[in-house]
Amino acid sequence: MIDISKTYRTRDGREVRIYAVDVDNLDNVHGAYRHKEYGKWMVASWSWGGARHDAEETPMDLIEVKPRIQRTVWLSIWRNNYIEASNLPEWRNGPLGCGEAPIACVKVEIDCEEGEGL
Repeated sequence: MIDISKTYRTRDGREVRIYAVDVDNLDNVHGAYRHKEYGKWMVASWSWGGARHDAEETPMDLIEVKPRIQRTVWLSIWRNNYIEASNLPEWRNGPLGCGEAPIACVKVEIDCEEGEGL
């Protein structure tokens, strides 16, 4: 069910504004989307579930925009395929029980939506 307090976009990535979710007809959610070519707001309506039409998925269906996660992490890699993640470019105090130090420490930039890939 569409929540007026959340942020949405269309399935094809258009910005969306939701004005009302309590309309008593087939299209219960009223709002607008930003036209890709002209940049103007176009009035639209959707079902409670965010579908533009009752048929199959369409590019105009609503998708909730999740918060973005942006972080830098460092992956320490050992010969035995053990990988340890850290927010610092260093590994923990001392080598693993095998007595070896990591063979690499790789910087990884993460930029994704919350829940992506799950």
